[in-house]
Order: sequence, then structure tokens, then C-alpha cells
Amino acid sequence: MQLMISHTFKFASLVVGLSVGTVGLLSSQDTPPARKPKPGVSAPGVKISVDRLEPIAVFDIPGAPDWMAIDEQIWISNSPKNTVTRIDPRTNRIMGNVIVGARPCSGLAVGFGSLWVPNCGDQTVSQVNLKTGKVAATWPLSIGNSEGGIATGAGSFWMMTDAKGTLARIDPATNAVIARTQIAPGSYAVAFGNDAVWITSTEQNLLTRVNAKTNAIETTIPIGQKPRFLAVGEGSVWTLNQGDGTISRVDMRTNTLVATIEAGLPGDGGEIAVGEGSVWATMIEIPLTRIDPTANTVVQQFVGKGGDSVRVGHGSVWLTDLKAGRLLRLDPQRVKATRAD
Repeated sequence: MQLMISHTFKFASLVVGLSVGTVGLLSSQDTPPARKPKPGVSAPGVKISVDRLEPIAVFDIPGAPDWMAIDEQIWISNSPKNTVTRIDPRTNRIMGNVIVGARPCSGLAVGFGSLWVPNCGDQTVSQVNLKTGKVAATWPLSIGNSEGGIATGAGSFWMMTDAKGTLARIDPATNAVIARTQIAPGSYAVAFGNDAVWITSTEQNLLTRVNAKTNAIETTIPIGQKPRFLAVGEGSVWTLNQGDGTISRVDMRTNTLVATIEAGLPGDGGEIAVGEGSVWATMIEIPLTRIDPTANTVVQQFVGKGGDSVRVGHGSVWLTDLKAGRLLRLDPQRVKATRAD
């Protein structure tokens, strides 16, 4: 996923102040290069206009709705507003906005009665009570990268805290770091599954498995180029690889790479989720890609405006449109039934 603040200023042009009586000039060498379109898949009949999606509900969330987590409610971070929005999926109603630390980033996670929110702006983590929707604690902790991910499992909260590969295990009762494991550098996104912590190394093209009982590395698995976001489901870990736009599938039982799926989704940002019998990926310009896990093939790819974060829960696919400040709730069966013109 992409933070709107960095997204806005990444290619900021330099205006040079001149002497009194002259005007500022835009440096030609700082003109942002044209964004290269993402290729997507080439198989016929797979690409579909995103305009053909028919949401169950659309939520207006001004700012940059981005990272999501799901429990009884839907939680969406909003970096420029320093908030997390809370939605009731039973009524499709926005319940309110929780003010957290500065520029929430690098994922959200639920567990142990709390929502966990890393804040890149002030290098803190906020703990939000799931029942009251109020911040219970905010404490300092360095964050490995704004494009990352956090996880809960085995009685702990897990997060990467630097670019050197430091995985922190945090006690949710005290918010204290109780263990650190050194893994491959350039590791930022974390997921939990099968009694293990899984972390991608964007720098070394690896997936690392850490034993949640011993905090020791069990294995490292070479996968696609520049893997970043990952999800667990269907007996596998799925990684979205920003370097070559593929999706890697790793069997959690055998710790082996069993499929590399051509998805045509290279570049920064994006996210991946598993649920309702499919794997779902998103990227700005290609808001929704659906993979059939029985065939390890992209079967639908919706192209056009929107996208950047995706989650599955409450019988629905939840898809952000970061640039437009919206969240879409989609019926997965209706999505599967949608065909190209």
C-alpha cells in the first residue's frame, strides 16, 4: 500500500526562488516522469473494467483510507488525518474515527481485545480497545518501513522495527518487547499462520519462517522479486512481488514454493488477502485481481481507477480507493459472476 503523503510528494517539483522582481521557475529535470502503466495479465477474457463492479455499499472516508483490519468491525487507517475509521458491517454505518498517533502506517492488526496501529509520523504504536473504540495506550517503537505489515498470534504482537531485519515480539499485556529475532535485511511485512511468523524480505527475495514458540528461524525460502505484502490461507503463504509483478505461493506444511503466478502487478503499493475461496490482490490502476487457488491462475482482473488495500471478512471483500477517499464493500459471489463486455 502507499501512504498518500509520500505518494503526493514523491515526485514533487522543485521551484527555485530567484532575485526580487523575478518569478520562480520549475526545474525541467524535476518534472515527474510519466508513470509506466502496469501490464496486468495478457490472457483473453480476464481483464474487466472496474466500473462493472457493483458494490453492496460505498463509504466516503476523506483523506487516504488505506490499511485495514477486521474483527466484529472494519477498521481503516487514514494517514493524513491521523485516524482510524470504524465501520459496523451489520448496518454498513461508519461508527466514528479514532485519533491515534501521527501518520498511521505499515498495517493494522487485531488481537487480544485490541487494534494495533503503527504510526510512522512519531514512531509509536497505538493500542485501541476494540469494544470502546478508544486508545488504551501509545508507546514509542521504531517502525521498519511505512510499507510493511504487522501480525498477532501465539499470545504476541509481531512487527519489524528496522531495515536491518529485527523482528520484535511484543507482550500485549505490557507492550514490552520480550524477544528479538534477527532475520534477512529489508524485511518489513509480517503475517502469522500455522504456529509460525512469516516475513518477506524485499531486499533479498526471501520468505522467512520463524518458530513462534522458540523465536528461532526455521527456514528461508527463495520466492519472487521484491516480495512485500503477504497473506495466509488455503494452506499457503501468498506474497505480492513488487519487482516482477508475480504472486508466489508457499506451502506452509512443506515450506516449499509451489507456484509462481503471473499477475502483471509490479511496482510500489498494493496488498493481498485470502478468503471466500479466492486470493485477492490490489494495486492502484488494477484495483482488484482474483486468483483461483485450485488452479493457481488469475481468473479475473478489474482495471481502472481505485485500489490499494484489500481485506476479506463478514462474507465480503473490502476494497479501498485510496485516491478517491472511498471504501467499497463487495459481494464475492457477485464479483465472480462479473464478466468482461
